Amino acid sequence: MSIVGTVEKTIRRSGSTIHYWLVGPEDGRLVTFTPGASMDHRMFDEQVSVVASAGYCVLTWDVRGHGRSKPIGDSFSLEIVAGDLLALMDEAGYRKAVHIGQSFGGFVAQEIARRHPERVRALVLVGSTSITMHYRRRDRWALKLTPPLFKLWPEEDFKKRVAQNTATKPGVQRYAYDATNALSKEEFLQVWKGVVRSLDEDEGYRIRQPLLLTHGEHDRAGNVAKVAPEWAAREPDCRYEVIPDAGHNANQDNPDLFNRLLLEFLEQRAPA
Repeated sequence: MSIVGTVEKTIRRSGSTIHYWLVGPEDGRLVTFTPGASMDHRMFDEQVSVVASAGYCVLTWDVRGHGRSKPIGDSFSLEIVAGDLLALMDEAGYRKAVHIGQSFGGFVAQEIARRHPERVRALVLVGSTSITMHYRRRDRWALKLTPPLFKLWPEEDFKKRVAQNTATKPGVQRYAYDATNALSKEEFLQVWKGVVRSLDEDEGYRIRQPLLLTHGEHDRAGNVAKVAPEWAAREPDCRYEVIPDAGHNANQDNPDLFNRLLLEFLEQRAPA
């Protein structure tokens, strides 16, 4: 097995130039990593070489409007972003993948599993919530109120707060600030409105692919930690793990443990 060095590529889609990176054996099964809102592909730096060395071809990318994928394009929605990832898979020549997503990136993975199950080998979700579960009216209203509240928040203070609430480790907080700072306030609000519109209650739906559901022990983002046990219990093929000493970006705060769980899951449920 020969590991191919990282190759950066781009595609043009719906008004945005999407940047993505491939690393790993050319004949390996595909694993995609999708970052959360305001983060970029670098949030998975601690996972890429580990997964590629295990025999997988790894695809990381900057979601439209984030990192190098500018401009944000014609619109921002879960459907469009999921379509972007499927287009990247097509461009790379892959029909199926293990989809790994953090926070909003987990929404993208779920959307593909729901709308295009034939393109999913397994799912790994980090600090995400279900897009189809029933949530209390109070929780739904609280989420809908966040865009106007964020709009009123002074930009610099807002970006610092995002970074502080994202991670427990100072180095990861610095990364989160840098990634968030790449978006203007207007771009972030456009992204966040897309996040808010992502929930689509469907009580009868279940994820049929193998699922590794994780979040950090100290994840304080929304209701991630609160609803995770209920979500895990309702899925027919779910392994649920809480990552100690970690916040919302659990794969960055505690990469050693996360990588160990990830490789174990891949070996058992989606071997290279």
